[in-house]
Amino acid sequence: MSVEEFEKIAAFAAKETDDTVRFEFINGRIGVKKVADGDHDTVVVWLSKRCMQARPDLDLYQGRGLRVEKYRDGRTRPDAVLVPAEHFAGHGEWADPSGVLMVVAVTSYDSDTDRRDRQEKPVAYGAAGIPFYLLIDRDACTVKLYSDPDPGVGYRDSRTVPFGAQLMLPEPLGIELDTEKLKQYVD
Repeated sequence: MSVEEFEKIAAFAAKETDDTVRFEFINGRIGVKKVADGDHDTVVVWLSKRCMQARPDLDLYQGRGLRVEKYRDGRTRPDAVLVPAEHFAGHGEWADPSGVLMVVAVTSYDSDTDRRDRQEKPVAYGAAGIPFYLLIDRDACTVKLYSDPDPGVGYRDSRTVPFGAQLMLPEPLGIELDTEKLKQYVD
């Protein structure tokens, strides 16, 4: 399937289901992205508040479509994308990842979370040159920050902390996260 065909299918599904069904195209496969539960969305809002307090010059977009074709001929919708203010003004539905500072995934309780969020996306985002990938893992009760992107392997480095610990998002972000609150949003 071509990327163009995928984009037509994804646009049709979003329109016909009032955006309750979302698709991604990673590694040549269509994936269905589960609609988030309330705790999932609350985690994204929590992160947005932390980022805006520390860095009002940045915007945290939710559900923004990105082209990750440098490594995989694909399209993805991270749970959140951190960029300089107004970075996506004038972009279409599927934006180029250049200029993106960090992508965020909050795990959902579904069968392909491991493959999608822990295996495929770190490779795709790192290969696309996105400086940081933040995985808020509600299954493992951890926050993992991937850094040092490498087109050949994804990310060279990662740091994992348990919920409740402090995690520093290094420069150019310079944001410290106290993850204690995340303990409230796991099943």
